[in-house]
Amino acid sequence: MTRLEDGMVPFIALTGGFVVARLLGLVGVDALDGWQPALRAALALMFVVTGVPHFLPSWRRDFVAMIPPAFPQPALLVTVTGVLELAGAAGLLLPPVAPFAAIGLALLMVAMFPANVSAARRGLTLAGRPVTSLPARTALQVLFVAAAVAAAA
Repeated sequence: MTRLEDGMVPFIALTGGFVVARLLGLVGVDALDGWQPALRAALALMFVVTGVPHFLPSWRRDFVAMIPPAFPQPALLVTVTGVLELAGAAGLLLPPVAPFAAIGLALLMVAMFPANVSAARRGLTLAGRPVTSLPARTALQVLFVAAAVAAAA
């Protein structure tokens, strides 16, 4: 594979971030000592990686195009989801609100999934590359939502 599919970048951020955070916890970083704090840190990294492109012009155009035509004001929806992803990432790093942030992000991913379905069915591109196929995107989405739910428990 010469390029990463759009769904693989968040997957790598999540899994790689978890491994690094867990290792840091094992070597003495108390805030990351345990699977759940490491998972929350990894999810925060993933949502920064997915949230920032909502505001980068070349990615933003593609995100706006992904919004199903039935939804009004797609540019506003992209802005709102980007802000929610970044706010949720910050919330994951604050222990008192982390469970609420994790559940909120799980719900956000479920709410945003129709855009992924629409993009795959319409054969759209993201940053000049075809979006991830619907079966692969669905499997990744299930994993991401499960990780958020686990982070909230």
